Amino acid sequence: MSFHLTAEQKMVGLMARDFAKKEIEPFASKWEKEETFPLPAVKKMGTLGLLGMMVPTEYGGSGAGAVSYCLALQEIAYACASTAVTMSVANLSTEPLLKFGNQEQKEKYLTRLASGEMLGCFALTEPSAGSDPGGLQIKAEDKGDHYLVNGTKIFITHGGYADLVNLIARTGPDKGNKDLSAFIVEKGTPGFSVGAKEDKLGLRASNTVELIFEDCKIPKENLVGRLGQGFKIAMTALDSGRIGIASQALGIARACMNEAVRYAKERKQFGRLISSFQAIQWMIADMATGIEAAGLLVLSAADLKDQGLPFTREASMAKLFASELANRVAYNALQIHGGYGYTKEFKIERLARDARATTIYEGTSEVQRIVIARDVLKD
Repeated sequence: MSFHLTAEQKMVGLMARDFAKKEIEPFASKWEKEETFPLPAVKKMGTLGLLGMMVPTEYGGSGAGAVSYCLALQEIAYACASTAVTMSVANLSTEPLLKFGNQEQKEKYLTRLASGEMLGCFALTEPSAGSDPGGLQIKAEDKGDHYLVNGTKIFITHGGYADLVNLIARTGPDKGNKDLSAFIVEKGTPGFSVGAKEDKLGLRASNTVELIFEDCKIPKENLVGRLGQGFKIAMTALDSGRIGIASQALGIARACMNEAVRYAKERKQFGRLISSFQAIQWMIADMATGIEAAGLLVLSAADLKDQGLPFTREASMAKLFASELANRVAYNALQIHGGYGYTKEFKIERLARDARATTIYEGTSEVQRIVIARDVLKD
């Protein structure tokens, strides 16, 4: 299988690479060390159309499509994985409105999300519900002219800076995946607040927080889709989110390999450059081969999405393979650096920590295997 990128897709990738080199990469280490959320850079990404890449131009988006999105996200992730996950979630947050929102909701929110005027986040995970959305406990009670929401969401990417929350909550007595519904919650809504910030291993320039809802009143018009459609809406958004995280993982893997290659061509041991040793060469060969394979899996899933075809299996395959690859490449790249790779003086130390999250969020590797196996066995 081969992909022939269009001139427009190549241009998008080059634009994102140029932006990342100038506006992100020089500051990534400082942001990470100081745990600084790069809001100015994120706003610039909005003006470039990087936050609404699947949003049609009629709603203010770039309408660039999923393939261009994946190419651009890889370039951002190569420079800074923390900024890349913000880009991924911002694009994911447009999906519920695009696929299930009514015309009024699209006109009110999509243009502002796509431009970066508003930053959207996605609130699914709870203390008792991670891989199992059917375990959600947060409730949205129908009070006639509004819904009253009570409960807590956790591990919400850039939740502390989000202007709009895509909330999945329980709207009926049934347990499991039934009676879940989707809502729009704007920043400043009474009863909605940001809780504790997580102290994470990696992605430390990405804000991750809990969101608290205490008698939070949500207008009836902020229901997205129909009552009981929440699980379907969440899974639809996560399919797109998975090709985003696969692209992030691919960008991290590329950065790890290039750091390893650079170091191997400079470091001498036993009177020779370590790049001349077969053990190092085989590590690098495996890295390059895996990255090529992951890239094709990501493009395959993205191309199906652009065609309007089902891509759930392909998105899970891309996410599973690319995220586990990123961790293998990071491990071996750090190994090539030896003791220096374990110090914060070298970029590979940050990359190795950042890679770890990619097998966890947007569905763990174990969940991806369940999704893939079920689809294969169904056939």
